[in-house]
Amino acid sequence: MAGLFESAGGGGAAIALDEVEASILRSLEVQMLELIGPGPGGDDGDPLAALFAEGPSEAPADPALARLFPDAYGGPAASQDEETRAAAAEFRRYTELDLRARKRDDALQVVRALDGLGGAGVLKLAAADCLHWLGALNDLRLTLGVRLEVSEEDEQGLYELPDGDERKPLVMAYLWLGALQESLLEAITD
Repeated sequence: MAGLFESAGGGGAAIALDEVEASILRSLEVQMLELIGPGPGGDDGDPLAALFAEGPSEAPADPALARLFPDAYGGPAASQDEETRAAAAEFRRYTELDLRARKRDDALQVVRALDGLGGAGVLKLAAADCLHWLGALNDLRLTLGVRLEVSEEDEQGLYELPDGDERKPLVMAYLWLGALQESLLEAITD
């Protein structure tokens, strides 16, 4: 295993991580949890009340959160007619809390798995865990892509950044996460 996921059979996957890789991945997921924020009423809120909680009707102001929780009808609100904006607000109000909860759960699954690894070693994921990891890796890549202002046209240029570029560490993480995501997808479809 060379630091990428490999099939573990039955839809599962395995990866060998050294302490630095595990630490970086865990740190990124913890930052993702902080970005997404706690659930309604905090983490120890009333579960029954959470069932009936309504989410926000406005898109997040943070561009990374706006990418993670996009508008259901596309495009900036300013370019939409009033009816489309109202429908988008209604959709967001009833779906965003569940989407946030799923993204939080995905990130927590990764953190817990890495904590269970105890630093370095081979991490084996069951098929159900692989789906959480795919979601969590995707969310990290989307967030880093927004922060780095990556577009399809300039993604190739990321490989050619000079060592002194202050974006280089984030770019390295972005590219590494892409390789992890791709290898996990291949491992679970083998």
